[in-house]
Amino acid sequence: MAFSGWSVEAVEFFKALQADNTKTYWNSHKALYEMSVREPMVELLGELSGEFGPGRISRPYRDIRFRADKSPYKTEIYATLERGGYVKFSADGLTAGLGYFMMTTAQLERYRQAVDNETKGAKLAEVVERLKADGLEVGGGQTLKSAPRGYPNDHPRIELLRCKGLICWRQWAIAPWLSTAEAKGRVVGFLRTAAPLHSWLDQQVGPDPA
Repeated sequence: MAFSGWSVEAVEFFKALQADNTKTYWNSHKALYEMSVREPMVELLGELSGEFGPGRISRPYRDIRFRADKSPYKTEIYATLERGGYVKFSADGLTAGLGYFMMTTAQLERYRQAVDNETKGAKLAEVVERLKADGLEVGGGQTLKSAPRGYPNDHPRIELLRCKGLICWRQWAIAPWLSTAEAKGRVVGFLRTAAPLHSWLDQQVGPDPA
């Protein structure tokens, strides 16, 4: 079937799961999750795959082994795209993102060297400012409180140097269009707009060979 958005029932499912995050609730509403939550994500990923590569949906179960919160189920569904990007849906609405959320030590070294480079760093700063001007959020998954070792605190791109990851994202609150195919258009528009950031990261940082 063609993607036609997430229904009101999908929103209500997650609201109820937030209030009653138990195996009893999950088991009695699993069919609703499969039909109203997961299936629309499958359809969306199928339609995005031609341009952005196959998608992978996360498991609905939380890893609670080392967490104080023992709630067993995620109150959102999200998927990652092979060529970069992720999509998340929850009772709060829809989110699309792109970038390197958390870099390894080797990636961070390459990233900082590129940011420090006048030409490469200036290009990244230009991309980030353009994305912010388009109304998108850009930042690090985690950031240092001061400059990384070996870099001055008054570096012209200090905010970028402090990032331990770099992502761009856009959030949309619950609205009637989420129950229509327009949701796909919003995601596609975001991924295309944010593509220059991911392209810079791929070229200057790339995957960790280790």
